Amino acid sequence: MAEDKLIEGAQLYAEDFAPGLQFRGEPVVLSLQHFSGFAELTGDAHPIHYDEGYAAQTRFKRPIAHGLLLMALTALGATAMSRRLEESMIALVEQDARFLRPAFVGDRVRAQFTVEAVDMKPGKGAAIVRFSVRLLNEAQEPLLEGHHTYLIRSRRTIEAPSAHRSSET
Repeated sequence: MAEDKLIEGAQLYAEDFAPGLQFRGEPVVLSLQHFSGFAELTGDAHPIHYDEGYAAQTRFKRPIAHGLLLMALTALGATAMSRRLEESMIALVEQDARFLRPAFVGDRVRAQFTVEAVDMKPGKGAAIVRFSVRLLNEAQEPLLEGHHTYLIRSRRTIEAPSAHRSSET
């Protein structure tokens, strides 16, 4: 069963995901270094993200996290789950999000994932797996809600070559 495989720590493939399956990312405590580093990396240096004096004059009264920084925290690759997908992850093919609340320095946030759909692609050895994603603060309030869609390899593509080899010996 897919939930048992999630608990065991085994590699996961498209067949292991089913609509309704949920898991969480690791908690992250946001810091001013996260905000400044994101600004340096992307060039988005708007002072609302790192200048306490500037931010104090806004409706937020303090620096807020970049929306795309928060979105990055919902990536499967940013979770321990990514180690469970090393053999099967092919690509992130789509993402979207709505930002519902701001996040601030010191906030503890955690991503939550729910499998919405698994569209097996017969003959392609993979599936399109769509997740709803939420980033929650410590009060379990959603900061963002969105979707990620990944192309994930089928277990059959891994098992088939070994089965073929054993029939040749």
